[in-house]
Amino acid sequence: MDIKQLSNENARIIADTWHYPDQYAFYDLQADPEDYQEIIDPLARKDCYFQVTKDHHLVGYFVVDGTSDVLDIGLGLRPDLTGQGFGEIFWNQIFVYIRNHYTAPKIRLAVAEFNVRAQKLYAKVGFKETRRFFQTTNGGQYPFIEMERELS
Repeated sequence: MDIKQLSNENARIIADTWHYPDQYAFYDLQADPEDYQEIIDPLARKDCYFQVTKDHHLVGYFVVDGTSDVLDIGLGLRPDLTGQGFGEIFWNQIFVYIRNHYTAPKIRLAVAEFNVRAQKLYAKVGFKETRRFFQTTNGGQYPFIEMERELS
C-alpha cells in the first residue's frame, strides 16, 4: 500500500461518493457539513490528511492532528471494503506510517458507540478505552468512545 498527502481529486471522491450502508451512513461525510468542508478544502485539510492506495486504487484515508504528547487520528476505509477483515491490514499500514513520521508517545481516536465492529478492531491492535463522551456532529449529539494506545 502507498500513503501520501490526500489529493484534491481523492478528497472529492471520498466526500461525494463514499456512502456507507445502514447505520454506518453516520460516517458519510455529507452527513456533517463541517467535516465535508474540511476534507474538500485544501486550506482546511492543511497537511493533515493522507490517502491510502493499493495498486493506484484509493482504499482509505486518515487524518493526523495533535500535540507533542498525543496525536489525534481519524480514519476511513472505502465503504465496499468494510466488514471484510481488511481493517487490520489497513490499520497496520497507517500505524507504521505514523510511527515513522511522528514522535508523540500516544495516539488517540474516537469511535461512535454503536460501531462495535471498529471498537473490536481497535482493541485488537492495542487501543484501550479512556473515556466516553457526547460529541456534536451530524446535526445532533452522539455517544462516542475515546481510545488510546502507545505509539511505540
